[in-house]
Amino acid sequence: MSHESYRVLVADASTPVGRALVNYLADTDYVVRALVTDRDREASARRAGAAEVCVADLTTGQGLDGAVSDVDAICCSVRDTGLSHVVGQLEAGVGIRNLVDAASGADRPYVVLHSKVGVGDSHSGMVLPVRLLKYRLIRALDATERYLRDAGVPHTILRTGRTTDREGTGSVATSEGENAVAGRIPRPDLAWVMVAALTTPEARNRTFEVAEVASPTHEGVAFEWRGPEAGLVARRSGYSIPS
Repeated sequence: MSHESYRVLVADASTPVGRALVNYLADTDYVVRALVTDRDREASARRAGAAEVCVADLTTGQGLDGAVSDVDAICCSVRDTGLSHVVGQLEAGVGIRNLVDAASGADRPYVVLHSKVGVGDSHSGMVLPVRLLKYRLIRALDATERYLRDAGVPHTILRTGRTTDREGTGSVATSEGENAVAGRIPRPDLAWVMVAALTTPEARNRTFEVAEVASPTHEGVAFEWRGPEAGLVARRSGYSIPS
């Protein structure tokens, strides 16, 4: 990498979580590049604080090579809405896989993926009726998570329940494995954890569940998330915390 700054791509920056990510990153030392799927959303991404904006089609892959060019990390939260959970094509998984493929050929940036509690070994965090209703979505996200792990790209996967508009508290529960924490999480808190994954070496190439709590808890996770509020900014070399 020829640049000294650490550039983070937010994809898709027009989703609710994506907007929270851009808002949070804009107040850090990271350079924020927003990926939007519609040129009409470019102005709103810049108003939210993005230094750079690119337009790309996640489902076809058009424009993704330019989007991932010279980026050091990708914070990814795309979604399928409405009846796509039940019928029709689930495009989020396709878009994420296209993004991972583009990243694999772009000097392997770090990927932080927002997934859902209920996927994989976190199935206990989603009640059975909901799991049955969202079976297609859960299955697609499980395949997407496995695709990212198998791609050999450095990554962290964060599974959550419903995200909300509430103000962030900076306090989350973190679990890993079968005893999944479940519950809602404010989008500012999710954005904080996703960015903190870049400067928390223990999180590399692992999958966690996070949820809102009154005070931080760690179920089987023996570390604390450490991010920009602690004066930490990732560096390209080994994605290490600056000494």
